[in-house]
Amino acid sequence: MITGTTKLLGVIGAPVGHSLSPVIQNAALHDAGLDYVYAALPVRADALPSAVYGLRDAGIAGFNVTIPFKTEIIPLLDDLSEDARRIHAVNTVVIADGGMVGYNTDVVGFLAGFAEREIALTGKKAVLIGAGGAARAALWGLLRSNVSSVVIGVRNAAKGAALATDFAADGDVRAYHFDDSAFAAALRFADIVVQTTPMGMTPHTEEMPPVDMAALNPSAVVYDLIYTPAETRFLREARARGCETINGETMLAAQGAEAFRLWTGVRPDMELMKQTLRTALQCS
Repeated sequence: MITGTTKLLGVIGAPVGHSLSPVIQNAALHDAGLDYVYAALPVRADALPSAVYGLRDAGIAGFNVTIPFKTEIIPLLDDLSEDARRIHAVNTVVIADGGMVGYNTDVVGFLAGFAEREIALTGKKAVLIGAGGAARAALWGLLRSNVSSVVIGVRNAAKGAALATDFAADGDVRAYHFDDSAFAAALRFADIVVQTTPMGMTPHTEEMPPVDMAALNPSAVVYDLIYTPAETRFLREARARGCETINGETMLAAQGAEAFRLWTGVRPDMELMKQTLRTALQCS
């Protein structure tokens, strides 16, 4: 029951009506017995400052941030977590004592996919496919976990080079075009391969990155950040090569669970969050 003491959480974006966060977060809040409610809060693209300051002044506990505001919101905040600062993107804001702190829980969510399978990353050779926002979070997660090297495969060489340069001080990071022989060589010796592009996502399920799957190390762990469909064509072909595969379901649930913890101080039931996600996807 919503009362005068119920605390408000939400997600801002443009658009935001497609977000599954309200369904997942409200299920977890109810299960934990917490007096909060989580809502989708559409914000016009030209109204971000007034919306953010209005939410702060209204006394809400915090909110998630989605496209197109993950970077634009940074100048409006009072402080950033290390992950948000390194990735240069915020997906969670905590409001306390009139101040707003930005976090990026995608790194925690991404690493949870490996932790759930008890896969250690220290010393591993990694290949990252793509150089967008999701790639930044995955790259920082890999480097933070002490992989020995990361090779980034891209269509746009300049974009890949810029990403590699941004993180050059944090480890051995190189970027190559998909057609470069150096990229094929990296695939042959990779322990970890992470697919961060939207290629293969519903409804374009037959799409996949232009990767020579015959070059893929059969003993590699292959991780696709997409969660719908549950198995992309990329994962299906990797599994056929003998690779262990991971989809994006745990990442989505775990990044939401970390935001929940930051707002409430309580760790939610992540299995409940994953089951709620599956049910919501079946109904959509």
